[in-house]
Amino acid sequence: MNQTPLSPDTFTPLFQAVFRANHLESYTKPAIVDKFRAPTDRLLAVNAVMNLTALNTPEKIIPLHYADCALIADRIPAGATVADVGCGGGFPTFLLAILRPRPAYHGNRQHREKDKICRGNRAAAGSCEYPRRDRAGGGAWQDAAWREQFDLVTSRAVARPSLLDELCLPLCRVERGVAAPLKGAAGLEELDEARAGIRRLGGGEAVGETLTLDTLTDREARTLITVPKVEPTPREFPRQFGQIRKRPL
Repeated sequence: MNQTPLSPDTFTPLFQAVFRANHLESYTKPAIVDKFRAPTDRLLAVNAVMNLTALNTPEKIIPLHYADCALIADRIPAGATVADVGCGGGFPTFLLAILRPRPAYHGNRQHREKDKICRGNRAAAGSCEYPRRDRAGGGAWQDAAWREQFDLVTSRAVARPSLLDELCLPLCRVERGVAAPLKGAAGLEELDEARAGIRRLGGGEAVGETLTLDTLTDREARTLITVPKVEPTPREFPRQFGQIRKRPL
């Protein structure tokens, strides 16, 4: 896993160019950018032996991981408690904790091979916790200590909203919590099939917003879905993930 560390002379200008192209100028100060070099080195090194992601160069990681996650950074209130369901490799949790350090972040991951990345990224971010749940033990969405405890619940590239809302909404505080998964270009269509289930889970009127990610070589559509938590989630939810996947609400 030995490799030459990324040079700030190349990494910093690339990071700044991508973030400026996405109107994220407030996150381009060198002191902020420098916090991402060690996590990027770590991701590249682990990926070389474990193939965790197809994004295996800084030219891909910075726009398609970092800027992609950062699209929602300004939406996170100061002082909020944030949970991230399925944060593979720490995304978007550790990145948001660097960019918006005042909220408290809690990431749920299910893959043992990603533990090392998450632990290392916690050192960079500072305000992240990663209480891992393996598949046999269930996810954080089934943990009574997490139920209806969070102001914001995020998720990125985990599942369709018809499945994802049963993982996220039980964690949201009643009346003040919001589920905010970040989806791809098909997110608005996927949201329509999830609306009945959202209501059963205590969610209010879901809104889908189209965002644009500029990769410097292309412009890609993203969808931010926001679902307010208006009523308590019935106690029978969430179900085991196998049941959720087999019979979405």
